[in-house]
Formats: sequence, structure tokens, C-alpha cells
Amino acid sequence: MDHLIDVIHVDHVDHVVPAGQGGGADRGDRQDPEESEDRRDRTGHGDPADRIDRVDEKEHAGREDRGDSSGAWDDGLIARRATEEAAAEAGVGGGGGVEKRAQPACIPAPLAYDGPLRSRLDALRELVGLSRARLDNTTLSEAGRVLDESAARRRLSGQHTVVAIAGATGSGKSQLFNVLAGVTISETGVRRPTTAAPIVCSWSDGASGLIDRLGIPGRLRRRPLQSAEAEALLGGLVLVDLPDHDSAAVQHREQVDRVLALVDAVIWVVDPEKYADAVLHERYLRPMAGHAEVMFVVLNQIDRLPEEAADLVLDDLRRLLDEDGIALGEHDEPGATVLALSALTGDGVGELREALGQFVAERGAAARRISADVDAAAVRLRPVYATGRRSGLSEEAREEFTARLADAVGAAAAGEAAERAWLRNANRACGTPWLRLWRWFQGRGDQVPTGRLGQRPQADEESTARQRVEQAVRRVSERASDGLPTPWAQAVREAAVRGSQGLSEALDELAARAGLPPGRPPRPGWWPLAVLTQAAMTLLQIVGGLWLVGQIAGVMAPNLGVPVLLMLAGIVGGPLIEWGCRMAARGPAKRYGLEAERRLREAAAGCGRARVLDPVAAELLRHREVREQYVRVVGAGAGPR
Repeated sequence: MDHLIDVIHVDHVDHVVPAGQGGGADRGDRQDPEESEDRRDRTGHGDPADRIDRVDEKEHAGREDRGDSSGAWDDGLIARRATEEAAAEAGVGGGGGVEKRAQPACIPAPLAYDGPLRSRLDALRELVGLSRARLDNTTLSEAGRVLDESAARRRLSGQHTVVAIAGATGSGKSQLFNVLAGVTISETGVRRPTTAAPIVCSWSDGASGLIDRLGIPGRLRRRPLQSAEAEALLGGLVLVDLPDHDSAAVQHREQVDRVLALVDAVIWVVDPEKYADAVLHERYLRPMAGHAEVMFVVLNQIDRLPEEAADLVLDDLRRLLDEDGIALGEHDEPGATVLALSALTGDGVGELREALGQFVAERGAAARRISADVDAAAVRLRPVYATGRRSGLSEEAREEFTARLADAVGAAAAGEAAERAWLRNANRACGTPWLRLWRWFQGRGDQVPTGRLGQRPQADEESTARQRVEQAVRRVSERASDGLPTPWAQAVREAAVRGSQGLSEALDELAARAGLPPGRPPRPGWWPLAVLTQAAMTLLQIVGGLWLVGQIAGVMAPNLGVPVLLMLAGIVGGPLIEWGCRMAARGPAKRYGLEAERRLREAAAGCGRARVLDPVAAELLRHREVREQYVRVVGAGAGPR
């Protein structure tokens, strides 16, 4: 505190305009209306902390009076006065004044992601786009947030690293924040909670965009104690002191959660009493286990413990972190940095400052944070993209589906009917005239008028066929969705159900069109010869009969042998020829029936494929595409099966 008073105790204060801020050139030469109060403050009367607060409030009010409400960077009076005092001691500007130099605007280069990270972000963006029609917004919200934040961070400075200091009430995080800054910026004390809003401190220019993204107003933006050593070691660091994560005030916890989602890295400050607090481990450390590479865990207040006890507490802290799944950065392995220190005595602070300086100098914290966020989003999305089981529509399932549809449409029965029709046509062409006459007469006597009783079996058949179609669709949807994550399995089943609507009616129309062709079945080339032979046999019977009648009537000479032989040849030859034609017609009839069955099966399969299989295959293809994108997101060489 004595050092702080010495820094503030100067004879004259010139308001140096930071680069990029507006204002008159003679602003530092005007008399402050409350100069007497400032002089009393600078002489050491009153509480130093109160004097700093009043000076800051007056500077902020002066900025507002000058119309500077753009939310630009506020260096803070403490840092500016320290810089001016150093310049005055060096004799800059002649008679002890501070030379006002126009500083060029500092526009830092934006953040650049490497190739693998860009590829993962592109895959995540494609994944979200392909999934919006299948997944709800809640499921995709975290992935969308990661994409938004990665794009926002990429547009900002890549030369700065934003690090938040978080901890529980009384852990001493604000004290550590002040020690790292080299000057009292964040309020400390026994009143709880002490830190009510995030306070930021930047070691270099050009970080205003990053701080604006955090939503920290200008009145809470500070600069550390200016020194060449600090600038060389921590140049590019933007340090944020957060409220207590276990604060009784809900708005404080909300601010902690909001800022933690935006910073590049975090320093968790724990003390010997609360390092094993369940709230800290279950709400923050365990869910952020994948962010170990951008995490520091600092055991503060080791001055309250004997050396042996401090080592035991530190070892137990490492054990708890390991149980949380946090990789520890030991033996040059990537992971969290675990340190023990005392912000009060300064013991171990140098080690933290050195580790923090090396961490900031690498300029890789922002990309590692985004990569860890992508990993976390991928873990959350895994249940909706991968189950570890093979999925898809196999050829066996397709064949089973077409077979069930063919059975439902009666393809086998249609083939048998076609075969019988072919045989009937053969019998008509090759049968004896007397037999055909008898069958015609018998068919006339068997005709029965069609009525309601004759229609009931047909209605029962249609009902059975409809049930078979529904069963076929249900079976193929189950086999296609087997092994898929729940959202995609549901999408496959819905596609199958939509396709099954009107499928039974379409199959009925198809059966009518693709059934038996109109007219008689085609005849083989030997049928005319068989008909002529059958006619010759009939003619022999007629000739033999007339010959016998003529002999009986005495018109012709008696000779029973020849007419009887003629009649026997015709009577026996006709049935023999009919039997032979039947035997010869079996093969063509069978082929004709099989052709009719095949034609109906193909028609039923085409209808089922267009209405059910193709929509189901489209959903499976979409799932395959999103699974490939998910593999790119997780960065694995081989994706989930």
C-alpha cells in the first residue's frame, strides 16, 4: 500500500489521451473543479483505497462530460499516473511535464485457425445444416454456439490472450489479480461477495474488441503497472477478475458462467479450505475437463499451511483433478498447470507469472479453447450420430421386403393361374371334339349367379393382403432403423410409414395391369399340327362309323375289319394325342406361369421401391453424410460404425 501511495503521490496530473480516443488537445491543462480534493488525496490524507475510487469516478465522469461514450478503452488513472511519474523522473519533455505524443492506432491482426481446426469447424457447420430438419434446436444449440463464438473470436485480435481468474468466496483471486497487475485494481476485503462485476486489465493495446465481446464497460477496464519487464513477459495478456462462482447473488454466478464461455483460458484459484468443494468440481471442473490445456489450477494461501501440509494438499488437489478427468500438464505432456502459491507473501507468484507469460507468448490459447469447445460439442452430439453398431438396409432386407409385397399382391397365385390358363388353352386346341362338347355342356350346368356370398371371400382376401403390406413395411423399417441413433431411426420409420400410405391400392391396380394379358395365351408352333392330327382322328372315327352303317344298311359289301380298325384308331388316337399334347404343354405352361409371376413380382418390387425403399434409403444416405461430417468434427481417422 505504501508503494501505491507513492505512485499516486505526484505534484501534477496530466491527462494523457490514449490512442484512438477523442478529446481536446488542451484537456490536460485545464483546472479540475475538484483540484483541492485531489491535492488532499495526493498528500496522503484519508484512506488510499477511497482516494483511488474517487479519482477513478472523477475520471469516468470527465470522460462522459467530454462526450466520450463510445465505450473505448479506459486505461485507468493508476496506470497513467505511474507511466507519467516514470516519464517525469526520466526528464521527458523538459520541466517535469509529460510529453503528449500522438500514438498511432493499433489494429492487431485477427486470429488465424490452422487447417485441422478450420476443417473441423467447417464439418461442424455442415453437420448442423444437415441435421436441422431431423434434430431439435435444443440438441443443436451448443454446436451453434460454438460456431458463433469461433467466428466472433476469429475476427478479433490473435495477438492477445484473454485469461479469466475464477474462484470461490475468500479464495484470494482478487488479491492474486492485483499482484499480477502490480497495482491494486480489484477490491479485496472481508466483505462477501467483494467482486461484484468482472474487472479487466490489459498489458498491451489493441484488446478493446476482445473486451467489448466480454461485455465489460469502460469504467471497469484497467492497465497494469507499466514496466518493461512486465510488458516483455506478459505482453498480449488480457486478465479478467470474475465475481465469486459460489456467490449468494445469482447475477454474479450468471456473469461468471457468461464470461467463462468467452475467454481463451481460465485460472482457477482454490484455497486449502475449499479446494475439494463439490460445487467447484461438479459444476465447473468436471464439465470443463476437455479444456485442460487452457486451464491453470492455483492453490492459494499456502502461507497458512506448514510446508509438509501444503504438499499434501497439493497432491490431494491433483488427485481430485485426475478424478474429474482433467489431464495434468506434467512431464511435458499437454494438460492443466497446477501450482501452489501465496498471493499475500508472493511465494510462488513468480512461477505463475513465468508460466502465464510462456502460455501467452505461444499465441495458441484461443485456438485450443475453440478446439476444446468443438470436442465438447461433439461429445454431446455423439448419442444422436453414433451408436457403435452397424446400420443400414441390407440386400437381404430388400429381398425380404419385395418377397412380402409379392406375396401380398398374389404373384405366386397369379403365376399358377397363368399356367392353368395356358393348359386350358392347350386342352381346347388339342382335345377331342366329343370331350370338348361334354365339357361345354357340363360348364353350362355349373354356372351359379354371383351374389353377396360370392363377394365375401374377395373382401377377406383384400383385408389379408393389406395386412401383409403393412407387415412388410413395418418389418423393413425396423431392419433399416436397427442400429441408428433415435432421431434418425425415427426419421427412417416415418419415411417408411409415409410411403406405405396408398401402397395397397397401388399394388391392386398394378396386379390388374400386370396380371394375365388380354386374350388367349400364346401357342407353340406345334399346335396346328396337333389340331390337324386330332381332326384326322375324328375323321377316322366318322369314316369308320359311316362304313359300318353302310354295311349294316347293305349299301356296302360286308367287311368289318377295316371300318372297325378305322374307328378304333380314331377313338384311341384322339385321347392319345390329347394326352401327348398335355405332356408337351407342361413345360411351356410352366414357363408362361413363371413369366407372369416374375412380371408381377418386379412390378410390386418397383412400386415398393419407389414408395418405401427409396425414401428409406434417402434417410440412410443423409445419416451416412452427417456421420461422415461427425467423423471430421471429432477428428478421428475412422468413424463410428
